[in-house]
Amino acid sequence: MTDATLKQATPPGVWAIMRPVLGQIRLAMALAGVGAAAALGSVCALAWVIYELLRTPGQWPWPPLLLAVMLTVLAYLLRLMAFNQSHYAAFRLETRLRTDLAKHLARLPLGYVQQSGSGALAKVMMDDVKALHVFVADSTPLYARAYVSPALTFVLLWWLDWRLALVATAVLALGMAVVSLALRGSGEMMRLYNVAGENVSKAVVEYVQAMPVVRTFDTGTVTFGRYQQALEAYRDVVTRWYRVAGVSSRLSQAILNPIPTLAALVWLGAWLLSRDALGAAIWLAVMLVGTGMAESLLPLVSLKHLVARTQMSIHRIHEVMAEQPLPLPEAAHAKAPLDASVRFENVSFRYTPDGPLVLQDVSFDAPQGSVTALVGPSGAGKTTAARLIPRFWDASEGRILVGGVDVREMLPETLMRQVAFVFQDTFLFATTIADNIRLGLPEATMDEVIAAAKAAQAHEFIMALPQGYETPAGERGNFLSGGQRQRITISRAILQNRPILVLDEATAFADPENEAALVAALSNLMRGKTVLMVAHRLSTISDADQILVFDQGRLAERGRHDDLLAQHGVYARLWRNYEKAQDWALAGGTA
Repeated sequence: MTDATLKQATPPGVWAIMRPVLGQIRLAMALAGVGAAAALGSVCALAWVIYELLRTPGQWPWPPLLLAVMLTVLAYLLRLMAFNQSHYAAFRLETRLRTDLAKHLARLPLGYVQQSGSGALAKVMMDDVKALHVFVADSTPLYARAYVSPALTFVLLWWLDWRLALVATAVLALGMAVVSLALRGSGEMMRLYNVAGENVSKAVVEYVQAMPVVRTFDTGTVTFGRYQQALEAYRDVVTRWYRVAGVSSRLSQAILNPIPTLAALVWLGAWLLSRDALGAAIWLAVMLVGTGMAESLLPLVSLKHLVARTQMSIHRIHEVMAEQPLPLPEAAHAKAPLDASVRFENVSFRYTPDGPLVLQDVSFDAPQGSVTALVGPSGAGKTTAARLIPRFWDASEGRILVGGVDVREMLPETLMRQVAFVFQDTFLFATTIADNIRLGLPEATMDEVIAAAKAAQAHEFIMALPQGYETPAGERGNFLSGGQRQRITISRAILQNRPILVLDEATAFADPENEAALVAALSNLMRGKTVLMVAHRLSTISDADQILVFDQGRLAERGRHDDLLAQHGVYARLWRNYEKAQDWALAGGTA
C-alpha cells in the first residue's frame, strides 16, 4: 500500500483496496469465466446428443457424450482452480492489510491509539479485514460467473433462435426490474442494519465483561436493559427492511429461477413447433441452454449486499490508514541527546486542532539526575505533560527537549533508549514472567532478569509461583495481583536502565504492604536517573528537588515542598486536603 493511498481524501473502492493481489484476483475471475463457458458448452454437447438421438435413434452418439463429460470435468476443475486462486489472494490480502495496519499504528501517536480504544482498533484489524477476506475469497469468482454466463447464453440463444432468445431475455429483464425494486433504498437500510448489528455486539460484550459489576450493583437490570434495547432496535431495522423489500425480493427470486424461463420457452417453442417454424432439436437445445440464463444472475443480488458491507469495512480501514503518522526526521539528519535532562519551552497542547487547550505555555527544566514531581488537581494536565516527553502526542506549540535536542528531531528508537515509563495501568503479555521482564531486551540473560527482579522486590513472589520465572502471567497478567504486576513492570524498567524515568502514579492502587515493596523497588529504579513523577499521594514527593504544580493546564507554582507550603497557594491547599484525607476514619473517629 503506497503513501499516496494512505493520503487519499476519500476511501478507496472495493477493487482499489485489492490492488496488491489484483493480478491473482483477475486470474481467478478469468478461470471462473472460462469455467462458466465450459459448463455452458457441456449443456450444448448434451443438446447435440439429443439431436443425434432424434436423427439416428438406434445409434449412441459417443463423440458428443464424451465432449459433454470432458467439458463437465473441465468446468469443475476450472471452478475449483478459480476458488483456490481467490482464496490464496484473500489470504495474501488479509496478511498484507493486517501487516500494513500494524506498521501504521506503530507510527501513529500513542495518544490516537488510546483515544480510539483497543476494542475499536481490534475490530478494524480482525473483523473488517476478515470481511474483505470473505469478499475476495468467495465473491470474485461469482462475479465472473454472473456476468459471463448470461452473456454467452444470450449469444448462443440468439444464434439458435432469435425469437426464443427474446422471450428468455424478456423474463430476465422482468426479473431484474423486480430486483431493482427490492434493492431500492438498500444502501441506507444496509447502513442501518450494520449499525444496529454492531450495537448489539457492543451491548453483549459490555454485558459479559462487566458481569462482576452487574451482579454487584444492579443484578443485570440496567445493563441487560441496554442489550434489550439494542436487540429491539436491530429487530425493528430488520422488520422494516423486510416490510419494504420482502415482497419484491421473493418475487424476483421466483422470476429468476428456471421455471418461468422454461415455461416461456416451452409455450413459445410449442407454438412455433406446431406451425413448423421451429425444429424439435433446436427447441430442446434452447430449453436446455436458456433455463440457466436468469438463474445465473441471482448471485448479483446477494453480491450487492456483500459489497455494501465490504465498503463499510473498507471505510473503517481507510480511516485508520489515513491518520497522519508522527513526522520523523531523516536518518542522516537525526540528532542524539547530549545528556539526560528534560526541558519544556512554552509548550501548549490540544488533543484536536479545534479542541480546547489542555496545556498552556508550560516551561520548566528537569536537570540531569534530578527528581521533579508533577502534582495538581485531576484534569490539571500533569499526566498529559509527562506523556508528551516520549511523543505520545506532539506539542501544539513550543517544544520539548531531551538532552538539549527537540524530541521531534530524534528517531523514535533513539528517544526510547533515553526514556523509561512506569504507569499506574500495568500491562503484561500472556507469556512467561521472564519474557515480560526482558520485553524490549530479548538478549538479556537470565541472571540479568533475576537481578532486575530482585531490585524491584519481585524475586521472592516470583519464586513462589508454580514455575518460577517460567510461569505464564496470563492474559493481561491476570494471574498476578496489581502490586505484583507493578513490580514486574518496574523490573522491566530496571533491566532497560534508561537514563530518564517517568513515573505516572506508580503506587496509586497498591495496598500498604505492596506499597512498601513498590517504594523500595522505585528507590532502586530511580537511583542516578532523571526522574519525573506524576503524583497524587503528596507524601511520596515531599523530598523532590522541585515540585511543579499544575492547575487548569497552566504551571501555577514551582519549588520545593516547604517553600510551596509557605506560599499558601494551590499546593498548600492540596496538602491540607491530603492531610485531612489521611485523618479520615469510619463513624467520625480519628485515624
